Amino acid sequence: AVALARQMIEEGRIGEIFHWRGTYLQSWIVDPQFPLTWQLRSETAGSGPHADLNSHLVDLARYLVGEIASVTAMTRQFIAERPLPDEKTSGAFQAGSEIQGPPEKGAVTVEDAAFVLAQFANGALGSFEATRFAPGRKNYNCIEIYGRRGSLTFNLERMNELEFYSEDDPGHAQGFRTILVTEAVHPYVGAWWPPGHIIGYEHTFVHAMADFLNAISRGTKATPNFLDGVREMEVLDAGLESARTGQRVAVPHYAEHS
Repeated sequence: AVALARQMIEEGRIGEIFHWRGTYLQSWIVDPQFPLTWQLRSETAGSGPHADLNSHLVDLARYLVGEIASVTAMTRQFIAERPLPDEKTSGAFQAGSEIQGPPEKGAVTVEDAAFVLAQFANGALGSFEATRFAPGRKNYNCIEIYGRRGSLTFNLERMNELEFYSEDDPGHAQGFRTILVTEAVHPYVGAWWPPGHIIGYEHTFVHAMADFLNAISRGTKATPNFLDGVREMEVLDAGLESARTGQRVAVPHYAEHS
């Protein structure tokens, strides 16, 4: 669905992009008894949902909208200490409520939520919201893109669907429509099942490997690549700097080449 969104943007279906809104919401550490796994330590994770979840949103934003020029961010920690994990509770996503008795605790050294406002190089404005404290949201990776001629929205929990609104529709028929992205004409899907037979999360990794192998076979550039990872980290680091200083921060690559 995201690849189709890119195609529709390139076709001019939504026109000049005004706004990007990205939210990645999870709930797996709301329980204060959830153990102090590696994701909650800065020495092993770098940062919390900003690195873990906003990284996916920044990747999507660069793919669909363009380079990010500057960011303003804030972060918040809701639980300062958690029980130290044992051999039964050391993995990710395991419920901390299984710990019996008063456990030894350690300090949480990453943020629990991160909000980022961004200005894109093309003038669009964006927001990025990442948290693991959103009860009821399991893996809610949702993006919204608003342009002069229309809008696109996508939710990873409904990954075979793309929502599209067009200003070009007659007034009496305007409204968001759901495109079930399972037709052979849709990106990647022609290699899989008949229309209406959905693909899953695991198939996206197959697509990435297929793109990589095809690039080798054809002698073309593979994308995304290491440089895309560097650009993404520049945006994330700028966000953390903004959260620390309370100031708007220019993304280094854009500042150096603008």
